[in-house]
Amino acid sequence: MNIKKNITGIILAGGKSSRMRTEKGLVLLDGKPFVQLIIEALEPLVDELIIVSSNVVYDTFNIKRVEDIITDSGPIAGLHSGLTHSKTKNNLVLSCDVPLLRTSLLKKLIAHKEDDYDIIQFEAKGKTIPLIALYQKRCKEKCLELLNNDERRLRKLVSQLHVKTIPVLHEEYDQVRNMNTIKDLKEITNAIDH
Repeated sequence: MNIKKNITGIILAGGKSSRMRTEKGLVLLDGKPFVQLIIEALEPLVDELIIVSSNVVYDTFNIKRVEDIITDSGPIAGLHSGLTHSKTKNNLVLSCDVPLLRTSLLKKLIAHKEDDYDIIQFEAKGKTIPLIALYQKRCKEKCLELLNNDERRLRKLVSQLHVKTIPVLHEEYDQVRNMNTIKDLKEITNAIDH
């Protein structure tokens, strides 16, 4: 029996990946691309998946790929495009560089989906994580407003919306770590190997 979850998973894979020196979402961890690992974490929780990227290589994952409607404008543009193409009120939005994320942690965001917040995000070690968060589709209006004013900072968007922040437990911290550099990847690979 397929129960409708009324949630869309949106993976933002449109960044420049300059510090990783290669397309971040396609970097391998345990023989799987980051994006594949993120898809596996999202799939049990969502009805549809969307990858936001202009890179056609992501078509190999056989899920809907959309490009930024407003180009070269950072993560707010990716978020705007993903939310515009989403058919659901609730949207799990993830950057493509959190390959250790697990379904069980994402369920903590979904547990609050009936609360009246625009965004439900995680916080780890005193830093909020707006790219592992549950966004209401209505956030696309504020995204567009900021983009039209040449504002690209995601924190600016978050600061103007009704947000709930959920702390990540110490033992969950690795799940929300961004893999931005080759060094980050080596550290995680070494931790997994030991």
